[in-house]
Amino acid sequence: MNAPLNIAPTARQAQKSAFEANKLAKRLRREVGQAIADFNMIEAGDKVMVCLSGGKDSFALLDILLFLREHAPIEFEIVAVNLDQKQPGFPAEVLPKYLHGIGVPFHIENEDTYSIVKRVIPEGKTTCSLCSRLRRGVLYRVAGELGATKIALGHHRDDILQTLLLNMFFAGKLKSMPPKLVSDDGRNIVIRPLAYCRESDLEAWAEARAFPIIPCNLCGSQPNLQRQQVKQMLQDWEKRFPGRIETMFRSLANVVPSHLLDARLFDFAGLQASGTPDPEGDIAFDAPELPADLPQAVSFQARED
Repeated sequence: MNAPLNIAPTARQAQKSAFEANKLAKRLRREVGQAIADFNMIEAGDKVMVCLSGGKDSFALLDILLFLREHAPIEFEIVAVNLDQKQPGFPAEVLPKYLHGIGVPFHIENEDTYSIVKRVIPEGKTTCSLCSRLRRGVLYRVAGELGATKIALGHHRDDILQTLLLNMFFAGKLKSMPPKLVSDDGRNIVIRPLAYCRESDLEAWAEARAFPIIPCNLCGSQPNLQRQQVKQMLQDWEKRFPGRIETMFRSLANVVPSHLLDARLFDFAGLQASGTPDPEGDIAFDAPELPADLPQAVSFQARED
């Protein structure tokens, strides 16, 4: 008598989970497709080298690009590459098994950068900078050997914002992660197709797809990193002021050099009054809801108040 009552909620839950997973898939694929289109990340005939670390972001990147490749109006190749850095306890069999299972061409590069990092960086100090530099050098070389025309990394929207604040707070630079750039060696184009994707969505997608996540026991084991502190700060802001993160991210694509302080980007020295109203003029502190055609005297009074 009670059996149907136990089965029905489970079926409804499964249906709801499937519905939510489908919505999430469409959102992530749309955001990645939009980023690729906005920055011309992938072109016809490209061979895209997807850097697969074993973390949720790179798994999601590969998964979404494989889907888009099948539905894109252009043809391009994908090859997955993992750098085995010889970290103790690294499950070397996980990624080859997964990649064989989904039928993706892949290459595993074996390079003991772990020992170098542990030897050079004192115990307790941050390893990320050296580890990243060594990893980049190896991946750039491998891209050339494989004939890859693009190197795809799994950095997402939250990584980009965290990098912006890290550079502001600790390096004195207004700089973040670009969605597309020329590599340090000048020979490769690096792309970040997840640039518009939220980390929370990628976490949910990793769970829905049951990716075989491999934790990092090098940088992942350092809880007091400045990046972790900035990440926590952004999460706290978002809880207190929902929507703030989205607004901050939009600002990166809406830069006004005349209202910053970099004379290399704007000719402050040669600035002259033209006598003609300028829609990008000195209205930096007007309330956003004020109309653009508000009389200057009224607008000034609003700022003074």
